[in-house]
Amino acid sequence: MNLLVAITGWEVEPWVERFRRLLPDRDIVALGEPFDRRDVRYVASWKHPPGSLAGLPNLDVIFSLGAGVDHLMNDDRLPEALIVRVVDEDLTNRMSEYVVLHCLMHLRQQRRYDEQQRQKIWLDDRFQPAAHEVKVGVMGLGVIGQDAARKLKTMGFDVAGWSRSPRVVEGIATFAGEKELGAFLARTDILVCLLPLTAATRGLLNRSLFAKLARDGRLGGPVLINAGRGGLQVEADILACLEDGTLKAATLDVFETEPLPPDSPLWTHPAVTITPHNAGMSSPESIGAQVAEQIRRFEAGEPLRNVVNPQLGY
Repeated sequence: MNLLVAITGWEVEPWVERFRRLLPDRDIVALGEPFDRRDVRYVASWKHPPGSLAGLPNLDVIFSLGAGVDHLMNDDRLPEALIVRVVDEDLTNRMSEYVVLHCLMHLRQQRRYDEQQRQKIWLDDRFQPAAHEVKVGVMGLGVIGQDAARKLKTMGFDVAGWSRSPRVVEGIATFAGEKELGAFLARTDILVCLLPLTAATRGLLNRSLFAKLARDGRLGGPVLINAGRGGLQVEADILACLEDGTLKAATLDVFETEPLPPDSPLWTHPAVTITPHNAGMSSPESIGAQVAEQIRRFEAGEPLRNVVNPQLGY
């Protein structure tokens, strides 16, 4: 009853070691090692090579080790099995930290003051709007989106959320579906995107959407923060909108191509803040424990938590 660890882009050894400590009665193998494919019942995956999970006749469950499952949906040879996504408190907290940090950075104009420091310019014009004067819109009201929205509200921001289907979040104004998207955008100064990447959301962050954001906010123009997936954004549109004033600034943790190519103009644009897809890092300690608990639940006949609907992609 093997657990196959199928990871690219991350260090594999910490995950294998963690699973071996948590599941000492199981054979834990990493992709690339010799193993009997008939023995594999579970896979722990992050961006496994497409097709590498084919031919696992007794596979029951595939666990995604990151917040999204689009890396699984992109494998057209993915075997028939239950797919389970991560809902991890540590990962949620890290993502919310990132969102709050960058909303505050834009609110308090920190990038501007960084540049003034480099140039040794003392210019204090006292223009600092209060958080309650700035409207933040969170796109995606899953576990992470709801947590980020609540923490932004605690900081004083005027927060609303949008999701594809209706959600109720206590103390937060919510919008849902295509019919309410325009109203949501029209009241948004800082747009925070935490949506999953699906066929319906690919390329959603484009010029047409940016043009619908609030034009009269206290920040002097709309700001984009994308900590969801790179496939959500059209980077040519982001750059063009920054140039013509449709957007004032952008914080991007994810990109259409990763790593971000050295020749991308995003690297050097003065209104862009770049982070290397590390808004929320998956921890082998916390996520490994969650996977082990789910395996025990499954084998005890209890329902798995956070099972993905393959048709929806989340």
